[in-house]
Amino acid sequence: MEYRISENKIELLAEDGSTLAELDFPDYDRTGKTVEVVHTYVDERLRGQGVAGMLMEKLVRELRRTDRRAKLSCSYAMQWFERHREEGELLSDE
Repeated sequence: MEYRISENKIELLAEDGSTLAELDFPDYDRTGKTVEVVHTYVDERLRGQGVAGMLMEKLVRELRRTDRRAKLSCSYAMQWFERHREEGELLSDE
């Protein structure tokens, strides 16, 4: 399994290239400095193993690396940031 990070998506890929987990965060505004976390998915075979949390940790690193902020509409992302308040500076004020 390998993680693939693109501009607005993080995926966990199986050896055959199929997607096992993903987190989508398209641009929210025209500046490109704010994304909207809209979707987190983990294949049922991997649920309960911390995969969604790993996606979020990779998102946090990607936001920092690219100097972007996040608006949250994904319920899992909202819960994750609620439990990880130390990452709150990465959330958009919008």
